[in-house]
Amino acid sequence: MDLASTQAMVLDVLQRASSQNSEILKPAEAKLSEWEIQPGFYSVLLQIVTNHSVDVNVRLVAVLYLKSGVDKYWRKNAPNEISEEEKRSLRQGLVTTFAEPVNQIAIQLGVLISKIARFDCPREWPELIPTLIQAIENNDPLIQHRALLILYHVVKALSSKRLAGDRRLFQELSASIFAFILNLWNTFTEAFVTSINHDAATEIVTENLEKALLNLRILRKLTVFGFHKLHEKQDCLCFLKMIFERAKTALECRKQLRGKGIYVLELCEKFIIHLTKVLLSVLDMHPISFVSFIRPTLEFTVFYLFTTEGTQYTYERFIIQCLNLIKGILLCSEYKLAKIPELTKDIAQEANQIKVSFFQPEILTDICRKIVSHYMLLKRDDLELWDADPETFANDEVGESWKYSLRPCVETVFVTLFHEYRDTLAPVMVEMIKETATVVDVHDLSGILKKDAVYNAVGLGAYDLYDEIDFDQWFTNTLVQELKVKDPNYRIIRRRVSRLIGNWTGIKLSTDLRPLLYECIINLLGSDEDMAVRLTTSTTLRHGVDDFEFNAEQFRPYLDTTFNLLFSLLKETTECETKMHVLNVMTLVVERVGQTIQPHTEALIHYLPLLWKESEEHNMLRCAIVSTLVQLVKALGPASAELNPFLLPIIQLGTDTKQGAIVYLLEDCLELWLTVLENTSNMTNQLMQLFDNMPNLLDYSTETLHCCLVIILAHMLIAPELVMKTQGLQLMTACDSLMADMRSEGILMLTRVVENFIRASPNLGCETVKVILPRIFQSIYQTDTMPMLLSMYLSIVARVLLSSHGIFTEIISLVARKENNNEHNVLASILDVWISKMSNVTNIERRKLVGLALVNLLTTQSRPVMERFKGIIERILEVLHDVSKTDENGATVDSLVLTEGQSPSHFQPESENYETDHDQRKKQLILLDPVHNIVLKDYFQSQLLELQRQIGPVNFEQMLQMVDPDVLLQIKKYYFKL
Repeated sequence: MDLASTQAMVLDVLQRASSQNSEILKPAEAKLSEWEIQPGFYSVLLQIVTNHSVDVNVRLVAVLYLKSGVDKYWRKNAPNEISEEEKRSLRQGLVTTFAEPVNQIAIQLGVLISKIARFDCPREWPELIPTLIQAIENNDPLIQHRALLILYHVVKALSSKRLAGDRRLFQELSASIFAFILNLWNTFTEAFVTSINHDAATEIVTENLEKALLNLRILRKLTVFGFHKLHEKQDCLCFLKMIFERAKTALECRKQLRGKGIYVLELCEKFIIHLTKVLLSVLDMHPISFVSFIRPTLEFTVFYLFTTEGTQYTYERFIIQCLNLIKGILLCSEYKLAKIPELTKDIAQEANQIKVSFFQPEILTDICRKIVSHYMLLKRDDLELWDADPETFANDEVGESWKYSLRPCVETVFVTLFHEYRDTLAPVMVEMIKETATVVDVHDLSGILKKDAVYNAVGLGAYDLYDEIDFDQWFTNTLVQELKVKDPNYRIIRRRVSRLIGNWTGIKLSTDLRPLLYECIINLLGSDEDMAVRLTTSTTLRHGVDDFEFNAEQFRPYLDTTFNLLFSLLKETTECETKMHVLNVMTLVVERVGQTIQPHTEALIHYLPLLWKESEEHNMLRCAIVSTLVQLVKALGPASAELNPFLLPIIQLGTDTKQGAIVYLLEDCLELWLTVLENTSNMTNQLMQLFDNMPNLLDYSTETLHCCLVIILAHMLIAPELVMKTQGLQLMTACDSLMADMRSEGILMLTRVVENFIRASPNLGCETVKVILPRIFQSIYQTDTMPMLLSMYLSIVARVLLSSHGIFTEIISLVARKENNNEHNVLASILDVWISKMSNVTNIERRKLVGLALVNLLTTQSRPVMERFKGIIERILEVLHDVSKTDENGATVDSLVLTEGQSPSHFQPESENYETDHDQRKKQLILLDPVHNIVLKDYFQSQLLELQRQIGPVNFEQMLQMVDPDVLLQIKKYYFKL
C-alpha cells in the first residue's frame, strides 16, 4: 500500500476516533491501539498533524496519539521502540511546525517536542535549540510566538532532569541563551507597556504580553535551575533587580486594562504572579543568593499589602504571593542564627540583620493591626456563602491550602510573624482585645466582624499569648456571656468564640472549668443553632476530648446529650466532607470514653448501615465509617458480635485484592478485622470465609504485612486446628515465598507467626509449618544471620524438637538432601552454631526454651549430640543459673514456671479495664507453653537418668568425664546428685 493510501486510511480512523458516538469511537480507538507499534505509524500521524487542511479535531486526536506514542516507545530499549530512522524523520518534521495556527494544537506540539528533547537533546538533537532561536528571531509574529512556546516547554522539560550530567548540560544551555532571552523579555515587556500607554488595540497588547510572559517563564526556569551561584552571575542579578520595577509597572497597567477584555486582564495578572514566582523560587532554591533581595522584597510586599497607596493595585492571587514571600523569608532556615553551619554563618547574620533592621516595632505593629483588622475580616462573599451553603463555608475554613487560598494564607503568615516577634506583637494583641472587650451591639456588623477577626488572631496566637492572657477569667467572665447572645448577627461571634475556646482548651484551660466547657458545647450543638456554628463546635469538642487532661468521668454527665447532638448533626449534614468530619469527632469520643459509650450507641449503630450505602461513591467517608466501627466494636466488646452481619461484608470488600475499594479501605478494614477477632469468642463460617482473603493480602503490600500477621495469629488462636487444616499450608507457603526476598525485620515478623502456630497446637502446628522449616534450619548456620533473627530460628527449632522428633528428623533429612550432605553433618552444623551462639538468645524465656530443647536432645542417641556433650551440658547449666531462684523456704525453684492461678507477669492488656477475648487466648497460650509448665531442673535430671539407663553406668561416667570438673561440681552442688 502506498503512502497516500496509508495516510488516507489512518485519517479515516482518526476521524472516527474524534466522534462522540461510542459505537464509532471504540472500534477506532482499538484500531489505533493496534497500529501504535507498527513502523511508520507516527510519521503518518505527524503528516496529518501538520496538514492544516485537515479538521482541527482530527489533528488534535492525531497529536495526542503521537504524544502518547513518544511516552511509550521513544525511550531506548523500550518494548516496540520506534526505530532510529523514524525518530530522525520525526525530529526533522517537528522543527518545521512553527506556523501552527491553532493554539491548542501548538501547545500539544510544544509538549510533544519537549518530551522528545528530554530524551534526545542535546546529544541526538543538537540542532533543536539553534533552530528554535532562529525561529524566535523571525519577523513573522506567529512563528516567533510558536517558537517561544516550544522553547518554554523544552526548557521546562530539560530543567526537570536531576542527574549530575544532565544538570551540567542544562547549566551550559542556560549560560548560552540567558542574555538573549533576557533581552527579548525586556523588549516585549517594554512593547506591552508602550502599547498600554498609547491605548493600542487589544490584539497588539495581547500579542506583546503573551510573548513577554513566555520569555518570563523561560527566564524563571533558567534562573532557578540553570545556575549554581546566582549572586555571581551579573545577568541573573540584573534580571532579579528588574522584577520589582516590572511588577510595579505591570500592576499599574492592570488598572488600565479593565476595558480591554477578560483574557488580556487575566494574562496581565498571570504576568505579575509569575514575577513573584521568580522571587519565591529563588528564595526557595537559592536562599544565599537571595540575601541581597530580602530588603527590596520586604519593602515591595509591605508597600502593596499594608499601605493605602499600595493596596489599590492588589488582587487576591497577588496578595497571596506577597504574603508567601514574607513567610518564606521569616521561615528560611538559612537565615536563622541557631544551629547554622560555619560556612553560612556570615550569610545568616547578614540576613538576620536585614530582617531586624526592617521589622522595627512600628512596622510590625502596623502589619499586625492591618492583618487582623483588614485581611482577617470576613468579607461579603464569605457571609453570602455562609447563608447559602454553611457546610461549604465551614469546610473552606479548614480545608484550603495556604499556598493558594487567601484566608489560610493570611492566618499562617500571622502565626509565623507572631511567633517570630512575640515580644513586640503580644502587647499589640492584648491591646486589641481590650479595644473589643465590650459586647458589640447586634446591629453593628462592622463591630462584630472586627471582634471576630481579633478573636481569630487570639486563637491562632494562643501558644505565644500564654503568659499574656488569663484565659480562665476571660472564658468565664466574657466569652461564656457572649455565647448567650442568640441574635442571628451574633452567630459570627458565637462561632468564633467556639473556635477560640477550642484553640485554647489544650493550652490553658483549668480542669475545673471543663464542665462549663461541655455545657457551652451542648448549647452550641443544638438543632436551633446555626449549622456553621454547630460544625465549628464539633471541632471544639474534638479539641476538648483529644487532650492530655481529658477526664472521662468528668465528661460522663454530658456524654449522652453530647453524643445525641453529634448524631443529629451527622444526620442533618449533606456534604460528604462534613459527614466525615462529624463522624471523626464521634469516633474520637467513643475512643476516649471507652465502654462507657455502650448505652448511647443504638441510634448510631442503626444509622451507619444506611450511611455506608449512601457513601458508595465516597471512599474517604467510608474510611471514616470504618474507623468509627473500630471504636464501636472496642466499646461494645463481646456484644459487638451482633454487628457482624454488617461488619464482615465491609471487611470483605476492603480486603479483597480484586476490588478497587482496597486502595482506600485496606488499612482501616484490617484494623476493623483485627478488632472484631479480638472481641470474638467463637469461630464462625463467615469469619472463615473472610480468612480466604488473607493469602492474597500477604503478597499485596509490605506496608500492611504486620497487621495481616497479627490477624492470622488472632484467627489461629480462636480455632487453631480449623485454621491450620483449612488455610495453614497455603499461608505457610506464602510466608516461605516472602522470606526469600525480605529484610531481617520482615523475616522476624513471619517467624513469630511460625512459632505461634507450633505453640497453639504443637503436633499439628509442626506439620503445618513444615514447608517453611527447611529454610529456617538452613538459615541457622549462615554467617550473616542477625542475633535477634538467630534467636527466633533457634526458638522454632527448639519447639519443633520438643513437639515432634519425627518432623525434626524429617527436616534434617530434607536439608541434607538440599545441600547434598549427610544428616549427621547437618545436625552437627546446627549444634555448633547453637552452642557457640546461644549467648545471642538474651530473652530469658527463649533461653529456657532452647535450653529445654538441648536437654531433650540428650536422649536422642545421636552421634553429633554425644560428640558435643560437654558444650551442651555447659549451655544447660548456664540456663539453669538464669532461671533458678531461691524461694522463701530456701529451696531452688524455676522462676518461669507458673503455678495455678498465676498470671504471666509480662502479660498486660493495654488497659486494666479492657481485656478482650483475644487477650485471654494469648494468656492461655503462655500458660500452656513448656517454658512455663516444665521445671528445667527436674527435666534435666530425668533426662540424665534416662541417658544413664540407655548407655549404662560405665559409659555414662565416661561421658561425664568429658565435662569440666568445675561444671560438674556446680551441677552436683546446686541442682542434684549424679
